[in-house]
Amino acid sequence: MRIYKASSYDEMSRKAAHVISALVTLKPDCVLGLATGSSPIGTYKQLIKWYQDGDLDFSQVKTANLDEYKGLTKENDQSYYYFMVHNFFKDININMNNTNIPDGTNPDTAAECARYDQAIADLGGVDLQLLGLGRNGHIGFNEPGDAFAKGTHCIDLQPSTIDANKRFFASIDDVPKQAYTMGIKTIMQARKILLVASGEDKAQALFDSVNGPITPRVPGSILQLHPDVTIVADMAALSRFTDL
Repeated sequence: MRIYKASSYDEMSRKAAHVISALVTLKPDCVLGLATGSSPIGTYKQLIKWYQDGDLDFSQVKTANLDEYKGLTKENDQSYYYFMVHNFFKDININMNNTNIPDGTNPDTAAECARYDQAIADLGGVDLQLLGLGRNGHIGFNEPGDAFAKGTHCIDLQPSTIDANKRFFASIDDVPKQAYTMGIKTIMQARKILLVASGEDKAQALFDSVNGPITPRVPGSILQLHPDVTIVADMAALSRFTDL
């Protein structure tokens, strides 16, 4: 596990983008596992800039997103499909047929989870999985619990996660209460993992994920068992670390 310090969110975003751009350059048809939320937006902006400067080509890249709110259509401006299109895909030359996101409108949970697991398998797995980290240590939408979930599944979002996401909705009552998410096993099968974390509100979760016991109560702690994890975090998120 490698940890890189950044002095700011912008520097964190650039460092993370360098990791992704190196893979895209070396393996143009790579499979990127992508994340949503505020943490990776700066990384996507940097990748867009390099594409627009002629330094990156996404025409052969395939993607698989971590999660999607259950019940939201692609057109809903709070869906993760909408997020990816408007924060990344529309500004690069990716083939939208090569992008994969859980279908939040599928009411058949078992069928959707099986479909998405098969879609990832058909890609040959994920070369690099980009992750954010929730305040409670969740990765994807794998919330703290009694066991690590394996494959794609439907999760009941915890109150802390709903509270963290309410700023994106008109009211807390509008925040979806469930989501489809890749499971821990799927995430851990990625050949490389890149986690970005920014802000004091992520500090305890990041510290516990790196230094605490491996427990489903802190889903991010499972990353200690992965052979190739890179963490890029700003000083605020690393404020609990005394040896960096």
